[in-house]
Amino acid sequence: MKKYRYLLSFSITIATIVALQSENLLSFATVIYAFGILPILEILLPPDATNWSDEDEVILKKDALFDVFIVLAGVCQLVLFGYFLTNISALNPSEITFWGRAISFGVHTGVMGINVGHELGHRLNRAMQRLAIALLATSLYAHFFIEHNFGHHKNVSTPDDPSSARLNEPVYFFWIRAVSLGLISAFNIEKERLKRKKQSVLSFKNLFLTLMLLQIGLIVAVFVYFGSNGLIGFLVSATTGFLLLETVNYIEHYGLVRRKVSEHRYEDVNVTHSWNSDHIIGRSVLFELSRHSDHHENPHRKYQILKHFDQSPQLPTGYPGMMLLSLVPPLWFYIMNEKIHKLNENRQGRAATPAE
Repeated sequence: MKKYRYLLSFSITIATIVALQSENLLSFATVIYAFGILPILEILLPPDATNWSDEDEVILKKDALFDVFIVLAGVCQLVLFGYFLTNISALNPSEITFWGRAISFGVHTGVMGINVGHELGHRLNRAMQRLAIALLATSLYAHFFIEHNFGHHKNVSTPDDPSSARLNEPVYFFWIRAVSLGLISAFNIEKERLKRKKQSVLSFKNLFLTLMLLQIGLIVAVFVYFGSNGLIGFLVSATTGFLLLETVNYIEHYGLVRRKVSEHRYEDVNVTHSWNSDHIIGRSVLFELSRHSDHHENPHRKYQILKHFDQSPQLPTGYPGMMLLSLVPPLWFYIMNEKIHKLNENRQGRAATPAE
């Protein structure tokens, strides 16, 4: 029965439907639910660090129900995206309800759009990858498919990675760096790929340019069919969505670094290079995104069988609470820098201990 806990992710969709049908303060229903109710539940409920047995893992890996859950979540995003545009276009940006509904849908986009797109983007199935790109486009962040899979996973926890937060870097500065350099990184990845194939960068074989044209077309279509109010609402929700993504990136790798083993190479990625959270609410709502340490060591492992490792650095609470904490940099530094200091002490201690 544990598999059905992933249905909790659809509570985000329910909260967003409530937001899109409500006015004034209640139009922020998704925000209140995701960053008010869920963090409290994660404080009250203990984390669960247990893993499936090897036998269960083999069965769960082949269970199609988990693919149904993740694809259905993506369908919810796309259907609700159309409804949101119709809904928001009837409102005026001067109304508080406009902003409540736009930001609420932006939270839905972060969870059911970008997060689900992230999971599907790691699948080897071409149809899954195309659905991932469609979902990422609803936040105008389709280039994430390129940068994340071929940049971030290669360069994580090194100075070359725009999505790895430095020690003492406030999340607000990180947003600017991650968003701008992530775009540049995605373009350069495609440029180098085409260069190796001796193909022109300025062609439809350039996935980065194709995705940019796709998103420009989407912006134009939204303006034509839903007017300026619909376009503003779309831009607000998209910005909310991709800033949520980058905030998650911030908490996932803050202050963690891979050691350089030679002039041109860093140590291989392992489960110590990502912060992990076993808090069950966040794990369920986010399709195990918070078991991020295993994800980086095994990027093609399906969400339902991601594992806990004792050597992974652990966050003090789940993702919703940590995202809120990151918005208060002095408090974030006070709590997280001490953890990093202890991690570095332990690492140095292990390095100083002679091998048996």
